[in-house]
Amino acid sequence: MAPVPCAICKTQRALIKRPKNHQKLCKQCFISIFEDEVHHTITSSKLFYPGEKVAIGASGGKDSTVLASVLKTLNERHKYGLDLVLLSIDEGIKGYRDDSLETVKRNAVQYDMPLKVLGYDELYGWTMDQVVETIGKKGNCTYCGVFRRQALDRGAKILGIQHVVTGHNADDVAETIMMNLLRGDLPRLSRSTSIVTGDANSDVKRSKPLKYSYEKEIVLYAHHKKLDYFCTECIYSPEAFRGSARSLIKDLEKVRPTAILDIVRSGEDMARLVPGSKPDPCLCRDGSTPTALPGEEDNIGGCGSQNGRSSGGEMDAMEKQLRDNEASHVLEVDVAKELSQRKQKSSGGPRTLPIRNGTGNAKVVKKQVLGNCERCGYISSQALCQACMLLDGLNKNRPQIQI
Repeated sequence: MAPVPCAICKTQRALIKRPKNHQKLCKQCFISIFEDEVHHTITSSKLFYPGEKVAIGASGGKDSTVLASVLKTLNERHKYGLDLVLLSIDEGIKGYRDDSLETVKRNAVQYDMPLKVLGYDELYGWTMDQVVETIGKKGNCTYCGVFRRQALDRGAKILGIQHVVTGHNADDVAETIMMNLLRGDLPRLSRSTSIVTGDANSDVKRSKPLKYSYEKEIVLYAHHKKLDYFCTECIYSPEAFRGSARSLIKDLEKVRPTAILDIVRSGEDMARLVPGSKPDPCLCRDGSTPTALPGEEDNIGGCGSQNGRSSGGEMDAMEKQLRDNEASHVLEVDVAKELSQRKQKSSGGPRTLPIRNGTGNAKVVKKQVLGNCERCGYISSQALCQACMLLDGLNKNRPQIQI
């Protein structure tokens, strides 16, 4: 079988089939288009300003390692003028975090970036090993997620930084959307879909430059760039609810490669239903032309454009084709109509059903009012932030030392 040429350069042999759209690319074109898409996401969403000091949430995993590598490359190539720093959180998980921190330390040398490591024991007086020993494995990811978010903000304050970027990718965002849909939590879905989080009450802004990057493509980028990263999964994460959402989305991706970005876009559209929510500042949404490299407009898919996702009308076109096909039309059976007719015959006449129009008992979605925790000063919609409430519960169960 003859080699397939790259879809971009037409000269080199295609070695990579993009999970996002099944486009066949050579190694160099894949690396180039991946970086261009991230650059497009950054510029169209206006994530940074020249001279800004930015902390990269570094865990040593593939996402944060690729984020650090790409930001360093784009910062130098496009002259963002950013002062980049690695910020790592030590949750206190033996056999996992202590090993991954060694990778982060190597990354700090490889990328010539300062590194700050902050531990749970230093901030909260608990390590995750101690938390799991106290509460068990059920619900431990809730503790870790709350503690980690606050730890990143506290670390940024220590460094005098007001902007933290994290390695959350399209798969992560889609999983979060699915989890919040299953919970029926629309306000949280609104916050989780935004590429930038933080408001007037927050001292630290967060952003997700890899929001539209597929996890599989991040792995491919790390592989072909020969990046040094830690690939062992957290020993406590298999019990997490997120794992169920991840499995569901992976099954959908097998049938429809664009499913991940479709879920992300659907989540963004649903987030607009929340009162007071603000859409992402990405200029792609209003038809404006984003800042991009010359000649890259045809290949950009960073924000889920035609090159990165479907147009969203495939199912309609397919259904129309089936309706127009006489052979398939003959085979169609309206099951609902058949069942309705059978019920009418058995009951002796039609039944009048109440109309459910969603009015009357409709649940009103209220926008949360954010303030500050009375104890630690962290941003919170309650008198005490989540971290302080969780610590209260842990401290009540802490064994008392007999003197």
